[in-house]
Amino acid sequence: MRLFTCTSLAILALLSHDPAMAAKPIEPPMVTIPAGKFLMGDPQSPASDGQMISAAPQHQVSIKTFQLAKYEVTVKQFRQFVEATGYRAGSEPGECWKWVKPGAGAFPDVPFTPAPGLWNSPQYAPSDYHPVMCVSWQDAQAYAKWLSTATGKHYRLPSEAEWEYAARAGATGDYPGDGKPDGMCRYGNGFDVSGQLAFARDLGWERKVPPCDDQAPYTAVVGSFQPNAFGLFDMLGNVAEYVEDCQHNDYQGAPVDGSAWTSQCKEGEERMQITRGGSYGANLPQLSLSQRGHAGPDNRSALGEGFRLALDGKPATAPSAVAFERELAQARAAGAGRTAGR
Repeated sequence: MRLFTCTSLAILALLSHDPAMAAKPIEPPMVTIPAGKFLMGDPQSPASDGQMISAAPQHQVSIKTFQLAKYEVTVKQFRQFVEATGYRAGSEPGECWKWVKPGAGAFPDVPFTPAPGLWNSPQYAPSDYHPVMCVSWQDAQAYAKWLSTATGKHYRLPSEAEWEYAARAGATGDYPGDGKPDGMCRYGNGFDVSGQLAFARDLGWERKVPPCDDQAPYTAVVGSFQPNAFGLFDMLGNVAEYVEDCQHNDYQGAPVDGSAWTSQCKEGEERMQITRGGSYGANLPQLSLSQRGHAGPDNRSALGEGFRLALDGKPATAPSAVAFERELAQARAAGAGRTAGR
């Protein structure tokens, strides 16, 4: 992995304490997503067995134009919210799910466990420009509500249908671009050669990986990979992204107008919320454009859940968004790009 140099750290420290940015909320740079129709889901997805969730049946959905953030919400953006409101995203010492050596956690059959940690723990927040994680769906909702109140705009989580439409950006296969999995290391930060080496070194276990290397063992600074055809970054990999929808085990009865599916949630156990896009620890099938994940509304995890925001209303570029994007470019130039984020 690449380490920060003293010069890089100094530059990032200056950027992180820019007094000009302290007065107003940092609004995210947005992309206008045009209206359209698309086929949502995967015709090859197996039917739900009552436990695993399915991306079937494939169905046509109509999407109205909306705006979606170019990048996942960063540590810097979330910190501003916490400092402005005193919001507690977990409490000291906090608890955040993390990867562990096989058999070393609270649950012997899985390689992860709850452990002390918060969204701003150094191992999970190595720079202001990495995606914030160890945050829950409830934390994401609180952040969106604060930003909406502070700006007078309606920031929110995207619906699952909006998310997939934006992630596909016209693609009809499983992966961006030409739809072939060997291009994933250009578009997203998933589990690949760098991840395999890091997990073997840090946790003593290995998994099969695609024959490519995205050079990011764990999370990377947002925007470090190629954007999709809509100009959105990190729609696959880095951190899985919460959407507004609660869990349904398949798409039977799903809305076809692009709205969030928040009624008739899966019954019989704790309510779960859908995540999309996979994380730095996700392998190729989990990084498919149709793959669905889930998490509890109050779950916080360094396994890789974060979020990005959608926006209703007419497009307008906020000055704070322009300044933030300039800072982000400077951070990447300073060597803070595909560095380890764990």
